[in-house]
Amino acid sequence: MILPVYIYGQPVLRKVAEPIDKDFPVLAELIQNMKDTMYDSDGIGIAAPQVGVSARIIYIDVDALSDKFPELKDKRLVLINPEIDIDEDSPTESREEGCLSVPGIHENVTRHTKLHINYFDENWQEHNEDIEGFLARVIQHEYDHLEGHVFTDHISAIRKQMIRNKLNNMVKGKVDCDYRIKPYKPARRR
Repeated sequence: MILPVYIYGQPVLRKVAEPIDKDFPVLAELIQNMKDTMYDSDGIGIAAPQVGVSARIIYIDVDALSDKFPELKDKRLVLINPEIDIDEDSPTESREEGCLSVPGIHENVTRHTKLHINYFDENWQEHNEDIEGFLARVIQHEYDHLEGHVFTDHISAIRKQMIRNKLNNMVKGKVDCDYRIKPYKPARRR
């Protein structure tokens, strides 16, 4: 089922997501709904908070980028309770990022190019992997959602100032995009 994507301003996007266990209700259904939602929105990654669920779950499918990054061919990951350790000694790279929860905004974000990740897949098999390159960027971007951050938190103060009106409009619920969304609707004052 295609769920609405929660848009910048929604409180769930600023909350640290909760770890889950094997008894998490309807896990397979949630993962499938996240996949459906991401594909419908033309994304390459989605985190559970982006569909309104404060759980440490990420789905990534970067196969669409394999023409430019051959190492991403058939790369699809379900990451449950991921823990990342960014290699602070690795080089950094600045690339443009966008986000389903921050539609219409694309900014350069500098990130390290290597990390180590520990996670469980949808079958609760544990994985420990060293990741580098573009996939490391995507994982860091999605992991930020689990920590209550969005990519615009990583841009310079000057760039934030330049997009402030767009972000403020999102917080006010004034946003338009081509996929199903759930904008923040502030409570009316009486």
